[in-house]
Amino acid sequence: MTENIEQRLTYHNEGQVKSTKAYKPWRLVRFEKYKSKMEARVREKYLKSAAGRWWRNNNLGM
Repeated sequence: MTENIEQRLTYHNEGQVKSTKAYKPWRLVRFEKYKSKMEARVREKYLKSAAGRWWRNNNLGM
């Protein structure tokens, strides 16, 4: 979740995030906009859940 997606991607690809640096380089395959931070957070939590992984596999081929 971010307000500046280009900066966030750069941050990950520079290895500044401990949990993701072993998997770099990252590339953007999809982004979604929401009216509130709460809506965005709910969606992010879903995408990180088991049901969200199923959705990603079937809709994004990941």
